[in-house]
Amino acid sequence: MKIPDIIPVTDLRQDAASVLKKLQDSADPLVVTQRGRAIAVIQSVDAYEKSERERELLHLLAVGEKEIADGVGHTLTSVFKEADALLKGSDS
Repeated sequence: MKIPDIIPVTDLRQDAASVLKKLQDSADPLVVTQRGRAIAVIQSVDAYEKSERERELLHLLAVGEKEIADGVGHTLTSVFKEADALLKGSDS
């Protein structure tokens, strides 16, 4: 894991435009500090949206794993049958 870039809040205040430009050009987050302590993490909208999609996918996988462990859910065969039916239905 890469160590995130860190910027003091005073530097952010003084040169916000260049900090925002740097964020747009990078997928990496930026840690904002105040008095030497981390107070916020900022990132570009693209990086945030990608992170949220990945988080949602992980959530769905965790739900699926729990359903499997609980004996709930669907077999792979039934999922494929349902997918085939949906695909055939969309051809009409």
